[in-house]
Amino acid sequence: MKKIIYITYCILIFFSVPSQALEGREVMKKVLNAFYYQGKDQGAKAHMEITDQQGRQRTRDLALLRRNTNDGDGRQKYYVYFKGPSDIKKMAFMAWKNVTRDDDRWLYLPALDLVKRIAASDERTSFVGSHFFYEDVSGRSLEKDVHQLVDENKKYYIVKSKAKNPETVEFSSYQVWVDKKTFLPIKIEYYNSNNVMYRVYQTLKFDLIDGFPTITTAQMEDKISGGKTTIEYSSIRYSLGIPENVFSERYLRKAPKKYLK
Repeated sequence: MKKIIYITYCILIFFSVPSQALEGREVMKKVLNAFYYQGKDQGAKAHMEITDQQGRQRTRDLALLRRNTNDGDGRQKYYVYFKGPSDIKKMAFMAWKNVTRDDDRWLYLPALDLVKRIAASDERTSFVGSHFFYEDVSGRSLEKDVHQLVDENKKYYIVKSKAKNPETVEFSSYQVWVDKKTFLPIKIEYYNSNNVMYRVYQTLKFDLIDGFPTITTAQMEDKISGGKTTIEYSSIRYSLGIPENVFSERYLRKAPKKYLK
């Protein structure tokens, strides 16, 4: 009888203890891992459609590579090669994501045979004429912002983030809807100093690829001008064994075609 009472007591205690809610920073750390760090490395192709406020369209075709460091400390190297159209063909972009300092970013301009360093102040400017910023493409450091979990429901965590150094960014805050099952960002709303929403990111589609929930279609919209950019990913592959030396100035000038197929 005592044994039955003891078991019943343990069951009641178990169900009476509330589950530990995630903090905003924990949620955003999982978001960054799901969005930018899955697998040891990754290769993909991407097609961008850029629509301006008058409905005119331009395209960009890219190949993307990334490689995480072996110690899993958040450092990562990122490479983008432009396949078309002709005015940007053979351009290349590279980012080295750091932990304790600003990321390093470079852009290779083949017409000038010039490797241009992208200053930290330019990280939140247009990525080759699209509505995505350089920082959207390669990722924003978790440590640059203060993250607060402001709401949640059965499907989403909702996190509001503010920059620790507001003078370095154009937003006053941004709010992220995070899928609870995958920790992928489903929607991000950016607000300016007047608390007006001026940019919106949306994940339009994601699939399970090599066991990883992976975004395959996404969109960034400028709510002020009315323009938007949609990006579709294809030929997504994980664990390619990409060597570290691919992410160097040498391969900015000469594309590593073996890994860009």
